[in-house]
Amino acid sequence: MPARLSPVRSIAPVPRASADTAFLTVKAAADYLGLSPHTLYVWRHRRQGPPSFRMGPRGRVMYRLSALDAWVREQEQADSRSNTLLNPMNARPQERSTRFAGA
Repeated sequence: MPARLSPVRSIAPVPRASADTAFLTVKAAADYLGLSPHTLYVWRHRRQGPPSFRMGPRGRVMYRLSALDAWVREQEQADSRSNTLLNPMNARPQERSTRFAGA
């Protein structure tokens, strides 16, 4: 007699905020942003780029995932190709001054 197989139940993964997903190391943040870790170190030294902080007794540099997403959104809004309000082609043409025109 063949063995009976129990029905397979599909269990959806439960999303949870854990330290592994809420905070990223420099390497993980660089991978997430598609940059090199060196770039993030240089930006941190120059006080540029996404916000970071030191965590734990060894003071590891960490990035909050939500802060990385917010920083990327800010970069998109500051770019004229993504933000049509900043596109110079949408600006009104400036009028030429007649003050310096030849007579």
